[in-house]
Amino acid sequence: MADGVEREAMEYDVVIVGGGPAGLSAAIRLKQIDENLSVCLVEKGSEIGAHILSGAVVDPIGLNQLLPDWRAAGAPLRTEVTEDQFYVLGQDGEIRVPNLLMPPLMNNHGNFIVSLGEVCRWLAEQAEGLGVEIYPGMAASAPIFGEEGELVGVVAGEFGLAHDGTPGPDYQPGMELRGKYVLIAEGARGSLAKILIARYQLQEGREPQKFGIGMKELWEVKPENFHQGRVTHTMGWPLPKRTGGGSFCYHFEKNQVYVGFVVHLNYPNPYLSPYEEFQNFKRHHLIRPLLEGGKRVAYGARAITEGGWQSLPKLVFPGGALIGCAAGMVNVPRIKGSHNAMLSGKYAAEAAAAALAEGRAGDELGSYVEAVQGKGSPIRKDLYRVRNVKPLWSKLGLTLGVGLGGADMWLNQIFGTSPFTLKHGKTDAAATEPAAKHKPIAYPKPDGKLTFDRLTNVSFSFTNHAEEQRPHLLLRDPKIPIAVNLPIYAEPAQRYCPAAVYEVVGADTPDPRFVINFQNCVHCKTCDIKDPSQNIDWTTPQGGEGPNYPNM
Repeated sequence: MADGVEREAMEYDVVIVGGGPAGLSAAIRLKQIDENLSVCLVEKGSEIGAHILSGAVVDPIGLNQLLPDWRAAGAPLRTEVTEDQFYVLGQDGEIRVPNLLMPPLMNNHGNFIVSLGEVCRWLAEQAEGLGVEIYPGMAASAPIFGEEGELVGVVAGEFGLAHDGTPGPDYQPGMELRGKYVLIAEGARGSLAKILIARYQLQEGREPQKFGIGMKELWEVKPENFHQGRVTHTMGWPLPKRTGGGSFCYHFEKNQVYVGFVVHLNYPNPYLSPYEEFQNFKRHHLIRPLLEGGKRVAYGARAITEGGWQSLPKLVFPGGALIGCAAGMVNVPRIKGSHNAMLSGKYAAEAAAAALAEGRAGDELGSYVEAVQGKGSPIRKDLYRVRNVKPLWSKLGLTLGVGLGGADMWLNQIFGTSPFTLKHGKTDAAATEPAAKHKPIAYPKPDGKLTFDRLTNVSFSFTNHAEEQRPHLLLRDPKIPIAVNLPIYAEPAQRYCPAAVYEVVGADTPDPRFVINFQNCVHCKTCDIKDPSQNIDWTTPQGGEGPNYPNM
């Protein structure tokens, strides 16, 4: 082994990394095609669904293709959308956008409000029933490459590394899980995907991937405030004009409402705190009455891929493929990606099964690329027609950018295309401007009833990390936070992290220190994306650690 550690190896036809919609769909489809295929899926969460965080309103197109009898089989899609509401918020009011003006793809008729964690647990039951081996609590921490440079497997289940990264007294080396093909389904900004994208230059010739930070609270509201099946989206206040994003309120079931807020991570002001913007949003007179008298049950945060069609990397490499949000298949205006994740998992499984039937291994699955990006693909149709919404919003702001984005979606709806494809340009990290160009933002103090401080909310993510392990948040250069980021950018890690992981102690003293409280980390990966010096590497902690989301 390259790291000098001897490990036992287990051989499979296909190894899948990630127990979300994409990975589970791939596992199910492989066994549907050939029950004799050996399929292994590893998931870093303590159980399937523990790290799943999404809105979530699900378009059932993926389930319809994968498991057409999902209703009879008891899939947990119980709350069909009954009402769509769209608002543009100002500080003292709001304008409701008539549904007739919204492009048809924004209509949620036929979609379902779900707990995506619950859906994934149900998918895992279907996969195990077909013979898939699922190993939760097993973080895939490193890729394994073959003699020709192809991906041949992953290291999973390594435990007991000490703070300095060396084996501690209770060290367990983990296993080598080797496959003829390896499907990477880690979600947004996965640590293995980042390595593979760089090694195989999968982003070359594409636009840089773009991201948002999505934060979500699960509320139990008073019965008179609950309207099962209602979906509300907002844009505008409290975000500044140059900052994209918006909110969602999904009335699920049993008086439970998912309240979420998304901030596009290409915002320029390093003083902005996405978390505080979320808390501020709940003070709006449209939202406050919904939540007053209720209680927050859970909290979480997660990066969202937003680059869309023009940012899709090359999907395949020798020995494997990127599927779902590891590649970036979210439809930004719809705030939906699980349907495309499921479809991509299905298509990758079909490509891998066909290759295995031909006696192939370790090569590129070209038919998967055609299934995703070919002209007849529903994924292509879904992403291509909204490809200009995000760059228009980023370049022109809320009023003009979103208006033109809506017009572009109408052109795509009517004519099947529009005459241009805009570029994103900068990465989200490069979009951060020096603090000297901006003023600090004074956010209201939390009241503990409607709004909460970060540490209190993190306790409602049920996050846990063993303190004695090697910190999973690594600095490429430990000097940069204080020597570069603090004087130039007022060290924005203090504010962009939604879990209070980063702090500058003694900022006004001659000897400030940058402190990483990795135990708080909810695995959103915003730091890996937004750090203006690109100095932070998010890596996997020990398997089973991190958040434990209850039905998020």
